[in-house]
Amino acid sequence: MTESKPTRSLAGIAGIVAIATLISKLFGLVRQQAIAAAFGVGPAYGAYNFAYVIPSFLLILLGGINGPFHSAIVSVLAKRKQAEVAPIMEGITTLVGGILLLVTIGLVVFANPLMHLVAPGLYITADQATAQGIDAATFETLQQTRAIAVQQFRIMAPMAMLAGLIGIGFGALNAADQYWLPSISPLFSSVTMLVGLGGLALYLGDKIALPQYAALGGAVLAWSTLAGAVLQWLVQLPAQWKSGLGGLRLRFNFREPAVQEVIKIMGPATFSSGMMQINVWTDLFFASFIPNAAAAVSAMGYAGLLVLTPLGIISNAILVPLLPAFAKLAAPENWAELKVRIRQGLLTTAVTMLPVSALMMALAFPLSRVVYERYAFTVADSALTASVLVVYALGMFFYLARDVLVRVFYALEDGDTPFRISVVNIFLNALLDFFLVKPLGAPGLILATVAVNVVSMIAMLWMLNRRLGGLPLREWAVPLAGLTIASIASGFAAWGTLQASEHFLGREGPWLLLLQLCLSGLVGLGIFGLIAIQLRIPEVKQVSDRLRQRFLKQP
Repeated sequence: MTESKPTRSLAGIAGIVAIATLISKLFGLVRQQAIAAAFGVGPAYGAYNFAYVIPSFLLILLGGINGPFHSAIVSVLAKRKQAEVAPIMEGITTLVGGILLLVTIGLVVFANPLMHLVAPGLYITADQATAQGIDAATFETLQQTRAIAVQQFRIMAPMAMLAGLIGIGFGALNAADQYWLPSISPLFSSVTMLVGLGGLALYLGDKIALPQYAALGGAVLAWSTLAGAVLQWLVQLPAQWKSGLGGLRLRFNFREPAVQEVIKIMGPATFSSGMMQINVWTDLFFASFIPNAAAAVSAMGYAGLLVLTPLGIISNAILVPLLPAFAKLAAPENWAELKVRIRQGLLTTAVTMLPVSALMMALAFPLSRVVYERYAFTVADSALTASVLVVYALGMFFYLARDVLVRVFYALEDGDTPFRISVVNIFLNALLDFFLVKPLGAPGLILATVAVNVVSMIAMLWMLNRRLGGLPLREWAVPLAGLTIASIASGFAAWGTLQASEHFLGREGPWLLLLQLCLSGLVGLGIFGLIAIQLRIPEVKQVSDRLRQRFLKQP
């Protein structure tokens, strides 16, 4: 906004966002550890993964930082005067809140058929189970998982409306140069979950993982999740009011040009981003047909959290400051500088994500054991989670690079192109899921999503190359190839170090596992750093300088 306080540098914004997101993600990791210890891969958490598909879809899609609501609000408000902001915000909030209230009612009423749509494999009959060779105990677990999932879904339905309000508010706060609260806010959801699980543990004690208490555990998961969303919305209101970003007043100015501009970006962007979440639903749709569906989706959830922890920290640090910069360079006369920013976003993504991907692939099994293996979570659960984690890690760079390019289209006020690409990718993802789920199980479903993100990234680069009068793609490919080679070397170095340490020291005991994990990771990072520095890539120097300033206090 033109009358806000002086704009911070990209590095300053990235630092604020990275620290806040790190704190939030660490709490999220502790929350997931608590869930794993309480429920393992049993029906309570398995059902939660199915029930959370639509609420999570809406929370990430509408309420997430870098989501379409957030991006649309930032793109429009960043160009507006302070005095114009409150009416725009109130009009958008009125419109979106009204629509999402109706959506919430629909979710409650149609909970059972919607769950049937999300996870049809949970609705098989006894005759179908017998025909598929599913034993009686597994079939009973499927029925229990279905009943818990429907209950959880109804409890979490109000997150539909809360998600929209959260996304709009956080977009306005970012446009007003406020980054701390939006980045730290997911912490509140983790806190409510930990409080809920703590109360359940005090109430049930060692009986918490028993099958007869799965429904109670599932209800606690759902109510805690809803409470976290309510808290995320409430904490942003005082900051919005203090910054003059509008209040809770109903305003029906839907035909105002500024409101129409937000809707013009928000609509296609929502559908485009929603396509990615539909791919998540597609994966779970096919996962429901895996005989032990609760274990499969639980492993996908645990592995996904391990990937999303570094991915969320790095993505917010990269995308949040770049989006306003892209928006200010959208005019044709600024395209030369816009191309520089695109390169900066892609190569910073490569510098940060490629080595992390390589290390997570090399160290997936000990990482799963160190993070999750306690109480109800067993060695077999760690092995299943690690198999999924390897494939998740493979796609980290492509996921974030795609998001960088999507933000360029948003800045150019073009939400249609990402939407069209995403529509095609829905069908591609479903086709790959169909062919990969039977031979590979849960890892095959994640591999399909990775392939879709690769195709999406390539298509967007090709279209931006045409739109912006040519991108120096060959010039960008050279440092990307160098960073890829450095990352592969770091992964092999970490794996070799792990094998050597296991040979001499063994592989049992949490502290020994943690020591081996840290040692192997440090060796891998060291190898990557030695090679990457020799490449003389500006983005490598920028990242290393930033790390030195942050952790070593060097100028």
